Amino acid sequence: MTDPTPSPDVPADAPAPLDPEAMLRSRGFVVLLVFAAVVGLFVSLASWGFLELVHQVQLGLYQDLPDALGYSTIPDWWPIPILVLAAIPVAFAIVKLPGQGGHIPAHGLQVGSTQPNEVPGVALAAFATLGLGLVLGPEAPLIAIGGGLAIFAVKLAKRDAPPQLLLVLAAAGSFAAISVIFGSPIVAAVLVIEASGLGGATLPLILIPGLIAAGVGSLVFIGISNWTALSTSAYSLQPLQLPHFAHPTWGEIGWTLALGAVGALITFVIRQLGLKGAGLAQRNHWLWIPAAGLVVGLLALLFASTTTHGIENVIFSGQDQLPGLVDNPGAWTIGALLFLLLCKGLAWSACLGTFRGGPTFPAIFLGAAGGIAASHLPGMSLTPAVAVGMGVMVVSFLKLPLSAVIIATSLTVSAGVAVGPLIIVGVVVAYLVTLALEGRLGTGGPGAVPATG
Repeated sequence: MTDPTPSPDVPADAPAPLDPEAMLRSRGFVVLLVFAAVVGLFVSLASWGFLELVHQVQLGLYQDLPDALGYSTIPDWWPIPILVLAAIPVAFAIVKLPGQGGHIPAHGLQVGSTQPNEVPGVALAAFATLGLGLVLGPEAPLIAIGGGLAIFAVKLAKRDAPPQLLLVLAAAGSFAAISVIFGSPIVAAVLVIEASGLGGATLPLILIPGLIAAGVGSLVFIGISNWTALSTSAYSLQPLQLPHFAHPTWGEIGWTLALGAVGALITFVIRQLGLKGAGLAQRNHWLWIPAAGLVVGLLALLFASTTTHGIENVIFSGQDQLPGLVDNPGAWTIGALLFLLLCKGLAWSACLGTFRGGPTFPAIFLGAAGGIAASHLPGMSLTPAVAVGMGVMVVSFLKLPLSAVIIATSLTVSAGVAVGPLIIVGVVVAYLVTLALEGRLGTGGPGAVPATG
């Protein structure tokens, strides 16, 4: 006879365990996919509007306004007052608005649950940071804004939506929001999944709706470009045009190992400076965020005054400047490239702990710049140097090896598949060196300290 008494370890009213395969076969999952497509449409339109507004503000401040004031070229000092003034709305969003403007970039790329009431603060801080030219990218705020808008849309349609539904569609919103800036829904999906630590049997429940939303989002961006004649190229990464790469040599393998170690060390120093800056900013946001903006402006002035290259190479996230950098490597001397790494690296570190945005695009740009410099080494050609440099810098900061490989590979696809093994080797070396450096100093890396804003 069976004992009807429930086990002491399992409450009598405990819900049945989740069966992901059964859910995938259910009618409810089909309805969920329809919801995901609608969320993708809604979020992608909002994301496009945000990115386009940021782009237009950048053009107005750094092209139209100087021209209207009679400057034929932008003065080297021009960014200083703009970057200092950018700190005011950022500090306001952090101190006064829910959500504290989003997570601190020095802590890495974080994927969490952004509530709808936190979206205005995240959007304001990101808009001021990106639109006014600080050295951070749009991916982190778009992930937060996309998730928050998705939750808002679901609650609007279904007030009593279960937490599982909110989780799935918030992830779908994040997929859709960043699908355009990486030029592919697949890259966006890999980044969000790896950054959030999703896995196991429940992964398809997140992945499939997310891909639907990201695919719809990409179609929306393509359609907007055709309907409005507004190009998304200024805020969407496209494959770089690099010389075809036939096969690696032993010399290139050796330099790849060295680039992995050196890139990890440089990125580690930049991140540690950013974490120090985050500690200072916590004491007084109204003081230290403007100070960081001033530092970035002075570094841009120093670089432009010392080299033949413009301030735009130091300010901004680097995604718009990346193709020009890679297309004209001969225009850069080794000295100018090394000085660019120094100035933009310090500017990036100043922004990491103070302003709000994503860390990925500055890492890509600095990796490409370092790769061009490394291509002057004997036996190292341009294509593998740039490809490895980008992968190394991304993984050293984000600690997401699969995402780093996918991003570097997608950006260098025009050069052929032979560069892939070198990207993997460089990423693995940089990842291991980064873990070793963090372990030696007793730090858990960018995600070790909670992002309290």
